[in-house]
Amino acid sequence: MRVAVVGAGLAGAALAWRLTRRGAQVEIFAPRGPYGQDATNASGGLVRGFEPDPLDARRAAWSLAELRADPVLRAWAGYRELPSVYALPPDADPGAAQRAVDAVDEVIPGSARLRQITGPAELPALPGLAVGTLAVQERYAGYISPGRLRSALLAAALAGGARLLPEPVTGVDPAPAVRVAGGAEHRCDALVVATGPWTPPLLARWGLPGQGLRTRQIQYTLGRAEPPGLGAFVDDSSGLYGRVVGAGLLLLGLPTRHWQVVPGGIAVDTALAREVVVRAGERLGLADWPGAHARTVASADCYAGEGGLRLRRLLPDTAVHTFTGGSGGAAKTVLTAAHDAAAELCPRAAHGTRA
Repeated sequence: MRVAVVGAGLAGAALAWRLTRRGAQVEIFAPRGPYGQDATNASGGLVRGFEPDPLDARRAAWSLAELRADPVLRAWAGYRELPSVYALPPDADPGAAQRAVDAVDEVIPGSARLRQITGPAELPALPGLAVGTLAVQERYAGYISPGRLRSALLAAALAGGARLLPEPVTGVDPAPAVRVAGGAEHRCDALVVATGPWTPPLLARWGLPGQGLRTRQIQYTLGRAEPPGLGAFVDDSSGLYGRVVGAGLLLLGLPTRHWQVVPGGIAVDTALAREVVVRAGERLGLADWPGAHARTVASADCYAGEGGLRLRRLLPDTAVHTFTGGSGGAAKTVLTAAHDAAAELCPRAAHGTRA
């Protein structure tokens, strides 16, 4: 089975790694590092089991379970465990939230529980949550370095026989084949475009269906603070999210309003950065964050209307696909998504390999 993977972000590297473990012959079309502030390196790296959608929660929980169970993957990812809190919006459906918690519990028993906030002291780490807010607490969650994991997975794929080809890709052919600068074609049995936020503009340039994929700016600020008891959190009632980083640093961010941005040309939204400072004071009681020497990171990611990170057939009756659309949080589901994508592309694993 010959598979061409265009792109070597976290998604493309994980897919290439899974495919080589199934015995596929993989060619990866991507420039060699360093990668800079692409979506993989810019990601905050939050990992947890709970997601509001039960299917997404199951995928995230399986990824987290594999990461926690495999010491090699933990080392590759630089995994650090932190407790996690996910505060749902005021109109959240308690039944749907409980179903998502149950999906996590099936995979990682005893990690997640749903509770309703009854007073301001109930979750001291998030004192700004309103009474009545539904919140999911997880014992087993944390963060990874997506850039570090990408580099390790790519190296493992190359050690497993994959080839890294740095030629610029000028188009894809339904044959399927990858066209590179100079006019050469690399034919294959299956082709996957896994170029993250570059996917929508590349599909448009190549005259291919856009699949409803869109780019969106991502942004967060790193500043000085060590709130007691705070691990990783998402507050859907305010949009604020973050995690402790270590060495006295706290990462905080809000969703941006900038869609269809051009990857590689992202400027920091200073108004949004100021809004994060205001929310940090309101929700966390942090009057002095971010302090001196704060740093704001801005990049872009690829979002799908539904389904998160998964393999999508690009053209009917062809073996041309995309593998992107992580809704800004592909790090949480990438291991499971890459496993499922590799199994779909290469259903018959070589004897003695493990997907």
